[in-house]
Amino acid sequence: MLLLRERFPTHQLRIDPNAIWSVETSIRVAYKLKDIDLEYLEDPTADNIGMAAVSSKTHIPLSTNMCVTRFEHIPEAVRLNSVQVILGDHHSWGGVRAFMDLGKYCQTFGLGLSQHSNNHLCISMAAMTAVGAAIPNLIYASDSHYPWNTEDIIKGEMMTFTDGCQEVPSGPGLGVEIDEEKLAKLAENFQRRNSLARDDVTEMRKRDPFWLPIKPRW
Repeated sequence: MLLLRERFPTHQLRIDPNAIWSVETSIRVAYKLKDIDLEYLEDPTADNIGMAAVSSKTHIPLSTNMCVTRFEHIPEAVRLNSVQVILGDHHSWGGVRAFMDLGKYCQTFGLGLSQHSNNHLCISMAAMTAVGAAIPNLIYASDSHYPWNTEDIIKGEMMTFTDGCQEVPSGPGLGVEIDEEKLAKLAENFQRRNSLARDDVTEMRKRDPFWLPIKPRW
């Protein structure tokens, strides 16, 4: 992260350990990174209690898509001041309307809001774009894995990003239309797969032919 800040002095930087660090390690790393102006530190350790312990020792905002994932989790998070940014997903929070309600909760309690994202096609991308545009206090850049896709199931071209931004589709509903032939093709590809694991290696090697994943030592 220190090298990234040196290389990208004006960019917003984030890091997501996926709750693998202990509280002690999280505090130690947060202290090491205190001067590089992280946008937020995402889920450094597990659960609201652990996150609260880290939050009390750093000025870096903590974000989560792991310990605050339902509305009933919010009271404890607010009471403990365990997180400052909720990374939501309209799929798991109950749909678009419910996610907009989450925006109101975050505004009420002074919490930041952004969108967490995993693999998705354009239907989800269009929904994410629409709901993001409809929540005025969603001011953190949303995550998206959509640029990794090489094809989609909608009619016409894939959605594209310009300077990191995505325009809200202008058509009715979500603004996209399903291409039944593309859908059938990808459904068949899915059925033929022997594994459901995500293939990051192929995509990374399109950018760096010599890229190899680093296997964790645990």
